[in-house]
Amino acid sequence: MTGMAATLNEGSHATDRERALAMVAKELAAELRLTDVVDLITFIRTENHPNINDLVNSSAELYLKPGTLSYGWAAEVNMRWAGSPIVKLDLEFHHRQVTAFFKLILQARQAGVELSHVDFETPGRIPSEDTRRLMEAVTDARLPSGSHPEL
Repeated sequence: MTGMAATLNEGSHATDRERALAMVAKELAAELRLTDVVDLITFIRTENHPNINDLVNSSAELYLKPGTLSYGWAAEVNMRWAGSPIVKLDLEFHHRQVTAFFKLILQARQAGVELSHVDFETPGRIPSEDTRRLMEAVTDARLPSGSHPEL
């Protein structure tokens, strides 16, 4: 893909971009937590990426336009004797000439986003312009409320 890359070195813009992606991650995390954590950990440890891909796709289709979010075919889990597991899934957001690569971090009671990289097919002149474009892409990628099936 052509275009300028944006990384976490851009300081506050990275934080704003992570917040924008957190809007995508919120509902996705809630849906993924409906999966038994033992099953998800097993899929990760056995590198059963097709099953993880299916989980991500079926969760994303409830809230996002088709093709907007995809699994990056990489995941990790941190398990300790004391405490809850931490699951990290590599995800890719593609919409309106913006591509963001990030990790969705799932814990028992919270979720987070760790931004790795953002590509803008046609980069803006200033980082804040690109941040605004990412926010607009995220907003536009969401399905209208009421358009997804009730659970």
